[in-house]
Amino acid sequence: MKVVKNKEKTEDKINELLTRGVDKIYPSREKLEEILRSGKKLRLYQGFDPTGNKLHLGHMVGFRKHRQWQDLGHEVIFLIGDGTGQAGDPTGKKKTREKFFTQEELRANAKDYLIQASKIVRFNGENPIKIMYNGDWLNKLNLVDILYIAQHFSVQQLIERDMFQERLKAGETINVREFLYPLLQGYDSVAMDVDLELGGSDQTFNMLAGRTLMKTMKGKEKFVMTTPLLSDSKGVKIGKSEGNVIGLTDPAGELFGKIMSLGDDAIIPMFTLLTDVSMKEIEKFNLKNDAMALKKRVASIVVIQLHNQTSAEQAEEAFSNTFQKKEIPKVIKEIKGDIGELLSEFLVKNEILSSKSEWRRLVLGGAIHDLSKNENITDADFKISKDLTLKIGKKRFVKILAN
Repeated sequence: MKVVKNKEKTEDKINELLTRGVDKIYPSREKLEEILRSGKKLRLYQGFDPTGNKLHLGHMVGFRKHRQWQDLGHEVIFLIGDGTGQAGDPTGKKKTREKFFTQEELRANAKDYLIQASKIVRFNGENPIKIMYNGDWLNKLNLVDILYIAQHFSVQQLIERDMFQERLKAGETINVREFLYPLLQGYDSVAMDVDLELGGSDQTFNMLAGRTLMKTMKGKEKFVMTTPLLSDSKGVKIGKSEGNVIGLTDPAGELFGKIMSLGDDAIIPMFTLLTDVSMKEIEKFNLKNDAMALKKRVASIVVIQLHNQTSAEQAEEAFSNTFQKKEIPKVIKEIKGDIGELLSEFLVKNEILSSKSEWRRLVLGGAIHDLSKNENITDADFKISKDLTLKIGKKRFVKILAN
C-alpha cells in the first residue's frame, strides 16, 4: 500500500512539474511526460549571464522549477554564462548595450549569483545542482568550430527575432557580436549533451537554437521547457520593472513592503509561481474581499523562503505599524551620501530608484517627502547638504547620512 502511495505522489509531482509555472514545452508536453513516467532521469540546465550582481524576484520562478527537477532526482546544471555573457544577450534590448563584459567581470559577479540562488536550490547535500561555466568551452572554439556552428543557421532565421525587427523599424543598429548570441547559447546544449533546457519564455528563441544544433550536430532530441515571466494581469513584470526592483537580497522588511506595494492583480501570479499553495486553493481566492490578507500571506511566504520565519513575522508587524497604523518605522535603512551630490543620482546609484525618470515622476507627483521638515521635495536638482530622512511614495523610507 505504501508503494502505491509513493508512486501516486511521484506522479502528482511529475504533473506539477509539467504544468505549474510552465509556459510551453517543445516539442510537446506529451512526449516529455512519457519519458518522465518511464522513470528515465534527464540531464538539464538553465543558463545565467551574470551581467550584474543582484538577482530579482523573477529569477525565483526558474529556481523553483530547478528545485522541482532536483527533488525528482534529475541531473540539474546551473550554467554560468561567462562565455555567452561576453557576447551580450540581445533579448529584450531595444538598443545595443553600451558595455560588453569581460570573462573576469562575469565570473566575479557569478559568486553573488550562486549565493543568492542557494536560498532556493541545493548546491550540496542530496542530488546537488552542478555548477558549470560555458566560458570553459566557448573560449576554446577556433575559427573552424565557429564557422561549423554558424552554417546550421541562416541570416533570415536570426534576423526575424522580434527585438531585431523592432530595432530595424526604429533605425537602431544590430551589433554582429550580439547577433551571434543564439549560436553560442545553442552550442551550450551540444557541449554539455543535455536532454532539456529550462528558461524564461523570453529566451525561447535562444533555447530553440540549441534544439536545432542538437538535432544537426548530435542527432538528438532536446526538450525545451519555458517558464512564464513573473508579471501581473496587465503584463507588467514583477521584480525588475516599474522603478521597484524586488531583489532576492533585499532586507526582509523591504522585501515585504515592496510586495505589499504591488497591485492586487499580482497576487495570483505570485501564489502560483512562488509558493507551494495548491492550485485548488488558489482558484478559490476572493481578491475582492481578501486582497490585503492574501498579499500579506504571499509576502510572508516569500520572505520565509529568502530569510526565515522570524524575519517574516517582524516584517509583517513593521508593515502593519508603518502603513496601516500610519507610523514611521523605528528602523530605517541608512546610506552614506556625499554633500553636494544630486539626490536623484544618489538614489539611482544605491538602487532606491531605478532611474532619473522615475525620480522626476515622483518629484512632480509630490511623492518625495522630507520627514525632517515635513515637506515635499519639489526641486528636481535637489542636492544633499545635510542628513535626510525620506519617505518615497507610500512605502519606502531611507535615511541619508551626509559626509
